[in-house]
Amino acid sequence: MLREKLCCFEKSEPHPQTTLCCAVSCAGTCSQFNALSCDECLQLGPQCAWCTLQNFTDFFSIDERCDTPEALLQKGCSGEFVEFPVTNVKILKDQGLGKSAGHTNVSYIAPQKMRLQLRPGSQLTFQIRVQQPEDHPVDIYYLMDLSASMYDDLKMIKDLGSTLSKEMAKLTSKFRLGFGSFVEKPVLPFIKITREELANPCSVDFECLPTFGYRHLLSLTSSTDKFNEIISKQQVSANIDVPECGFDAIMQAAVCGDRIGWRNDSMKLLVFVSDADSHFGMDSKMSGIVVPNDGECHLDNNNEYSMTAHLEYPTLGQLVDKLVENNILLIFAVTDNQRQNYENYASLIPGATVGVLASDSRNILQLIMTSYKELRSEIDLEVLGNTEDLQLSFTALCQDGAIITGHKNCSNVKAGDVVSFNVTIELKGCLAGPRQFSLRPVGFQDALEIELESQCVCDCHQTPEANSTFCSRGHGALECGTCVCDPGFVGPKCECTEGRHTLIGLGECFCGQCVCHPSNFGHVYGPYCECDDFSCLRFRGELCGGHGECDCGECVCHSGWMGEFCNCSTSNSSCMSLDGSICSGRGKCVCGKCECTVPGASGEWCQRCPTCGDICSLPRSCVECHLKAKDPLDECAVKCNYYCVCCNIFLLSDFEESRAALCTLQNEDYCLLSFSLVDSDHGSIIYNPKLYDCPEPPNALLIALGVCMSVLIIGITLLVIWKFLVSVHDRKEVAKFEAEKAKAKWQSGTNPLFRSSTSTFKNVTYKSAGQQKRDIS
Repeated sequence: MLREKLCCFEKSEPHPQTTLCCAVSCAGTCSQFNALSCDECLQLGPQCAWCTLQNFTDFFSIDERCDTPEALLQKGCSGEFVEFPVTNVKILKDQGLGKSAGHTNVSYIAPQKMRLQLRPGSQLTFQIRVQQPEDHPVDIYYLMDLSASMYDDLKMIKDLGSTLSKEMAKLTSKFRLGFGSFVEKPVLPFIKITREELANPCSVDFECLPTFGYRHLLSLTSSTDKFNEIISKQQVSANIDVPECGFDAIMQAAVCGDRIGWRNDSMKLLVFVSDADSHFGMDSKMSGIVVPNDGECHLDNNNEYSMTAHLEYPTLGQLVDKLVENNILLIFAVTDNQRQNYENYASLIPGATVGVLASDSRNILQLIMTSYKELRSEIDLEVLGNTEDLQLSFTALCQDGAIITGHKNCSNVKAGDVVSFNVTIELKGCLAGPRQFSLRPVGFQDALEIELESQCVCDCHQTPEANSTFCSRGHGALECGTCVCDPGFVGPKCECTEGRHTLIGLGECFCGQCVCHPSNFGHVYGPYCECDDFSCLRFRGELCGGHGECDCGECVCHSGWMGEFCNCSTSNSSCMSLDGSICSGRGKCVCGKCECTVPGASGEWCQRCPTCGDICSLPRSCVECHLKAKDPLDECAVKCNYYCVCCNIFLLSDFEESRAALCTLQNEDYCLLSFSLVDSDHGSIIYNPKLYDCPEPPNALLIALGVCMSVLIIGITLLVIWKFLVSVHDRKEVAKFEAEKAKAKWQSGTNPLFRSSTSTFKNVTYKSAGQQKRDIS
């Protein structure tokens, strides 16, 4: 009988077309989670059950009461003592689909009401069916922008009521029309407030009405004459800015159902007609209006929106809530320049569509009919209510046989067609109380109401046996096969007084001693169950690197291994390079791997070093410093950082001597350096450094004398050469003079170069005395 309960359901008023199934995983075990009560056990998963047999814990610990039903049966717990609530589905109402069901209240969704009881972590799949109604009542409310730019549109729709009624008569016999209009909030900065412009906000040569927010002008009626009459009486108005208060009007048309006249069983269509964008949210703060929209109806006795100058524009989220709540479908009929804006709005509003309106609204009839047929040809489920902690998924079984996983809508549905949806509900955890939500096709009045309860409480808790004799002569109550001890008593049968020790959740205190819970991971132990052998550090997925034992949270390494993870080998064999040295003499062996200490060294054994010399060149500076310094320990500490210098070659062991590298180098003084280099566990050791075969120093006196003699000889040689050149030059000049002298031709008695030492000057103004006398006479 218990095995039959693993996946069974109770169903009242069964319907042949309703499919119910349950998915419960029974894999795994529940005892590993150490549940100490029946309620805790149920919350571990839908596969867990609790054994209420009283003496069950005489052979098993208390946490063994929680396991899979099959495991409990194997442990000897018979089926009548196994507490295993199963997923339960109860259909409370299923009257069939459409008029063919023969009910007074016709429903187009089946079933109409159900109650679900789910275990945390379980899944439930059920099927609902939806029929597209025939001759379904239709209410169309025409909401029009009456700003001045819509003047030609107003003239174009004067006969809309008659033509629309004729077209809708082909689809339904229950059609009604209503009309409302809007412009803008009559406050600054959306309008001008001079007396003349308040009375006539249009131009001087054009008469129009004062600016208003929203007016409801005609409740839904089947009289097309009244609709045409109302439209013929309308006049346009004006405002300053481009956007209008269209969302204010939509909100009031949605929430003022009594004034508008929406029918409960009708398809409610709100046709929004405009050539401009709409204000929303906090746009009204520009006019000093800061009170948020309350989503309530505020139509006064004149059917005008009385709070237009006092409440903010509604947000898009508020509009969505009210439209869905009142089951109203929105048709945006807007001009092409506004199409993108309203398509963005429509993508957030369930069931909303957008049609492109001609500049003068000549195509409004075609637009309405196209949008209506589009809405009527699609069935789309929406989820209403609180579905937190629930995961819902859908599969659409459409009328054409298509099965669409992950979708909750079908297209191209005709009147009378029936489509189905498989709905899967998964409960993540326990709920605080019953949860109500509903599934409704968009635009339909009918919905499937669902009440969901989580099965997190065992029935055996409802009938406890107080002061049970099973619990040590009445020291506790017997619930679900275990004792719930009175204050001050502990133990499986409340046989012990409460001790002073507290545990850390890994055991129970029985009569003052800790009894540790078993664990699938290993052994739990210790006076207070504080230790285990599985909580140590891991290296590459292995506890203590696979080279140690875990003892109370710390790794105890095996011989030859060390480190916090026991992942470091104490052997240097893995660091031995091909030449027999450790890390090629350029690093240290740490945890079985070479750590290169010489700049530029790399590789597994530090064997690559483009900037390094050979192995003997590295300690050159240390050896030279040690041989030249007076106090090598102090003066050579930096240069010999990686080396240890030992002057006695006989200190070498046989093994080290076999590995010693004999080095001979030449220093800058052309002396020969020789030493032995050995790599050990503690670094590189330099043995017996020596300096020999240094060249003799030069004779400074002889060099100085040679230099002086050389300078003197070179000076005398240069002086002789100079004297020789001057003599040659003088001889040439004398010869040249003699030659010119021989060629000269002048009188022998006259020296052509002679000049007299006497100079004679004549005064031209001087006259003799006689001459002066003559001149006077």
